[in-house]
Amino acid sequence: MIQRELLGTAQVPGGELLELYRHDRDFMIVLGHNELMSTRKWGSEEALAVQAIERIGAVRQPHLLIGGYGMGFTLRAALKLLPADGRVTVVELVPEIIEWARGPMAEVAAGCLDDPRVNLVQADVAPIIAGSEGEYDAILLDVDNGPDGLVRADNDVIYTSSGLRAAKAALAPGGVLAIWSAGPDPAFTRRLQKARFDVDEVKVAARSNGKGAKHVIWFARAA
Repeated sequence: MIQRELLGTAQVPGGELLELYRHDRDFMIVLGHNELMSTRKWGSEEALAVQAIERIGAVRQPHLLIGGYGMGFTLRAALKLLPADGRVTVVELVPEIIEWARGPMAEVAAGCLDDPRVNLVQADVAPIIAGSEGEYDAILLDVDNGPDGLVRADNDVIYTSSGLRAAKAALAPGGVLAIWSAGPDPAFTRRLQKARFDVDEVKVAARSNGKGAKHVIWFARAA
């Protein structure tokens, strides 16, 4: 029986310890007993990009902000759909996540971080959003397990009323805010609506074959 192998650890600034494991040909990033992401389950991460881009339509020189690189599934899906003049700003807080992407998980990353359309920023995504105005056609956020702030308490600010107002201000006219979550959160749905977003809450299978647990993505457009 093949045992999983610990490849590395990363301390999330102001948060918990992440561990990167390999099991046979699969990789997983784990926090305690929670498997945050895995190369076995990436359907909802791809859907975050695909459905957001569908919603913004044919925008000239689209600019996307992706909060949280993770294992790069959202970024790679976006790059497949964006035109040559599109841009993606990827904001990742944990430097080891990028080191793993360029190291043991280089085959999974498939060179996406070296795409000329990609601007990689190592930072907390919340101040990036707060410092922007009308910049992004879509903001795609997968920085935690959802609005509950499992990985890092400071992530909670993104999901507050003030955080949502900042996201709305950072979007270009007609722009879309897309937020991934491991599960539903009715209180957060109401908060989006109270912030005057038109909200489409979509359940998406964790696996690309439509099987597995159902994750939730909120697609929100300024009302």
